[in-house]
Amino acid sequence: MTITFLGTGTSQGVPVIACGCEVCTSTDRHDKRLRTSVLIESDGTTVVIDSGPDFRYQMLREGVKYLDAVVFTHEHKDHTAGLDDIRAFNFFQGKAMDVYAVPRVQESLKREFAYIFAEYKYPGIPELNLHSIGLKPFDIGSLHLIPLEVLHYKLPVLGFRVNDFTYITDAKTISNSEKEKIKGSKVLVINALQKEPHISHFTLHEAIAFAQEIGAEITYLTHISHRLGKHADVSKELPPNVQLAYDGLKIEV
Repeated sequence: MTITFLGTGTSQGVPVIACGCEVCTSTDRHDKRLRTSVLIESDGTTVVIDSGPDFRYQMLREGVKYLDAVVFTHEHKDHTAGLDDIRAFNFFQGKAMDVYAVPRVQESLKREFAYIFAEYKYPGIPELNLHSIGLKPFDIGSLHLIPLEVLHYKLPVLGFRVNDFTYITDAKTISNSEKEKIKGSKVLVINALQKEPHISHFTLHEAIAFAQEIGAEITYLTHISHRLGKHADVSKELPPNVQLAYDGLKIEV
């Protein structure tokens, strides 16, 4: 199974264009962070988790020619705003895109992209098949996904475990029962927004502590704000089995 980090950044704390901070002006490609998303490929099945505002460019950059499904963690715009761009896959694949989300997120998509769901559809708009999910495992092609519920402040957000890989973004608290679903993962991906306390995201310290509690062989940090600092500098502060993810990183699980 191949995992590609399409984006590892966040809209949280995004500076104005003229920010001039060391991360935004860095020439290191590891500091060029688009909105968080991940691509999973295994045995002929290709799935994207979340389609943020940078979805179109991410697909072009990685040369994705075929996509079986989009799976949503939650309804915030930095995770859903690129949904319109599935229309290219509709055209080339000749069919509607399968989209998996909890009912609450589906209702948000229907509000934000009302034209997709209108009774009288404009020619060429995105076509999709909505699939309701909850906390029960489900299959997409060859992939078996186990949903995990975490809290983004008070908002329930889904993470997913696929075999030995667990992907969680926008977490602040995780119950003991959900932690049990994660334990045994060889690869863990978890959000680490910044070093300072935050109401709805793990800080760097909290993410490291969670990684150590779970005990995965390797943990990658994602959903990184520019406030966290430059990739090269932060990497020096991390334990040996914890790394910062970066856009375009590919791993085999």
